[in-house]
Amino acid sequence: MDPIAAAVARSIGDATGASHAAFSLEPVGGGCIHRAFKLTTDAADGKHSWFVKANDAGKAPMFEAEARGLASLTRAGVIRVPGVITGPVIGDDDSRDGDEAPAWLVLEWLDLMPLDGPSGARLGEALAAQHRRPQPKFGWARDNFIGSSPQSNVLADDWLDFWRTHRLQMQFRYAAHNRLPSRMISRGERLLADAEILFRNYSPEKSLLHGDLWSGNTSALEDGTPVVFDPAVYVGDREADLAMTELFGGFPKDFHSAYRNAWPLSDDYPVRRDFYNVYHVLNHANLFGGSYIGQAEKLIEKVLAEF
Repeated sequence: MDPIAAAVARSIGDATGASHAAFSLEPVGGGCIHRAFKLTTDAADGKHSWFVKANDAGKAPMFEAEARGLASLTRAGVIRVPGVITGPVIGDDDSRDGDEAPAWLVLEWLDLMPLDGPSGARLGEALAAQHRRPQPKFGWARDNFIGSSPQSNVLADDWLDFWRTHRLQMQFRYAAHNRLPSRMISRGERLLADAEILFRNYSPEKSLLHGDLWSGNTSALEDGTPVVFDPAVYVGDREADLAMTELFGGFPKDFHSAYRNAWPLSDDYPVRRDFYNVYHVLNHANLFGGSYIGQAEKLIEKVLAEF
């Protein structure tokens, strides 16, 4: 068995106050950043399953940010998320499987299935309810991550200034560092300069956002309860969450209909949708390159054409 299993089981015991021994460890799909496992432990009251993310100790800040994001969504009390059991935990010498000590995050194990029409509709209604919960400031008190990219945050009153400074400008700086096309970056500077056009007749509410709401971060329980995970939480314009649901597809039509029935969108949402999605496409271009670079260029030009 992987040497990390016994150490993770001990950390679960420390967190739950009950002795747990590792019984089995099975790799599961969990994304491209961390290793993901289903850990089954044996305790006095029987066997229990847990979802474990593991990586080198240097990635522990990502686990901390994820745990804080999940806790914030839990406190909102609207959309189901996996409970945080313990983490981030940095292992000791007994859990090493290489030169660097491991770190891990343990979450509640949930049996998940893809969203369908009814569960998608429930997610749309719940997301609208979460977005309606009053928030004091835009932004977030701590930096976190979008995928594996650092995501800068402050608390702010000016939404557009926050978005330009702590979202788009950061990605354009990464683009310059990564030597992405200079014309794309210069056109991005034009986008930043002219963005006020999109907000002349629109003042967004302060909404608690999931922040990375693509279909791969959503599922449902067997009873149809929608579940979200892997957040990049902050407070912002609700349209930024909705924009990402349309970027890569995968959401049932019932999701979009239910959200709009619960809280209609303005007629000029489609232009801001593309403006917000520049951030996510740029992030993919910076992380993965390839076709995402051309996609970012085209999206920037599309938004500029709308100006």
